[in-house]
Amino acid sequence: MARALLIVDVQNDFTEGGALGVEGGSRVASGVTELLQDPRSSEQYELIAASRDWHDAEGDNGGHFASEGADPDFVSTWPVHCVADTNGADYHPSLDIDHIDVHVRKGMGEPAYSAFEGEAVDGSTLAEVLRSRGIDELDVVGIATDYCVRASALDAVNQGLRVRVLSDLIAGVAAESSVAALKELAAAGVEIV
Repeated sequence: MARALLIVDVQNDFTEGGALGVEGGSRVASGVTELLQDPRSSEQYELIAASRDWHDAEGDNGGHFASEGADPDFVSTWPVHCVADTNGADYHPSLDIDHIDVHVRKGMGEPAYSAFEGEAVDGSTLAEVLRSRGIDELDVVGIATDYCVRASALDAVNQGLRVRVLSDLIAGVAAESSVAALKELAAAGVEIV
């Protein structure tokens, strides 16, 4: 069995003070860094991957950004966030990125919630990277529980991986939808630890 860690969207725009900041986002960044710096992590994880929203500066990114003058519905349309090469798209400064082996960008011109919808710098998908390293177990942490963590964990299950969500290293947009997401994940076979 080979296990990897997936860090989902621990970015400035998704933490406190960001365009779509969630309460507890900074805590997640610091907590993930503690996990990465724990010497046992290098023994536990064969690979560490991290995803980021990486939206185009021009246009509405396939309807993902609310149209100019329209209010976002916070379900399928959102305020402008995580625009490529901006501070909002950067990893949170408390996240130690030195331990990350693979960086995945998603949402380049289109809506994307799952890290499995993105691609690494070399153009490979996350699924391809995990397969090439013989990964069959995946721990998922990050932001936001009820959107991108949920979508990434469900896609990981669909890829045939044994998946765990580390519940002390996630933060959601809303309490009710986060609880519903965790119930949905558990029903899909994800272990919540």
